[in-house]
Amino acid sequence: MGFDEMEPIFGRINAEWSAPHKTPLKPFLFHVHGLPSDPSTLHVCATDFHSNTWDALKSAQELEDMRDRTGIGGSWSDFVDYLIAAIKSEDVKLVMDGQSKVGGAAHAKLVAQKAKGMPRIAISLSKLVDTAATEAMANLSLELYTTFTNVHNLLKAEQQRRCELTNVLTEEKEKNETVQKQLDALLYSKRQKITENTASDTATVSSSLESPVKQAAQHPSTKVTNRVVPAHRRARVRGVLLHDIEEERQD
Repeated sequence: MGFDEMEPIFGRINAEWSAPHKTPLKPFLFHVHGLPSDPSTLHVCATDFHSNTWDALKSAQELEDMRDRTGIGGSWSDFVDYLIAAIKSEDVKLVMDGQSKVGGAAHAKLVAQKAKGMPRIAISLSKLVDTAATEAMANLSLELYTTFTNVHNLLKAEQQRRCELTNVLTEEKEKNETVQKQLDALLYSKRQKITENTASDTATVSSSLESPVKQAAQHPSTKVTNRVVPAHRRARVRGVLLHDIEEERQD
């Protein structure tokens, strides 16, 4: 695995002396990335933009030796992942010692640890002076600006995308509300019609049920009942009938 696809790592670290020292140290910026010309080489640069600028190029073989010294098992990819995670962690510091004739410390190393209790990575750095130091500081500044610009552009694009999605969601919400209002109006109209039809049917049924009763009340029964004939009239009729029968027998 090379470092050509590795995202540049920038960080602010505090430096410390390996032994008590009177000279205070300023904060440092560091930059770790793969070399475009040699993807298998890792480049490390750290500077306080004053009298201390450090640099290191670590080849694949040197990193393999570092892996053996730290005792990190697993595959090469596992080691690289751990190395990157350790450098990105908060437990990173620059340890310096000695006194250089040109000012600042004579030696320095970048120490990183992914978490407490895990293997510690230590990368020895070489001091840069004069033109080399100036160029290293300039390169770090330019790389930092480039990375910042890229991140800023990505953020702007993401914000623009978010704004567009928000507008789309707002439009869809308005459409849904309009459709919902139309549906509510349609349902209300249908309910009104159903209610009116139900009321009309109820009135019709009630009217149908009441009609026979009203008709019966308005037109009483005309059926003729059998009258009872008075007794004296019944006798007379029977007498006549008997008389007639007797006369017929005599004849």
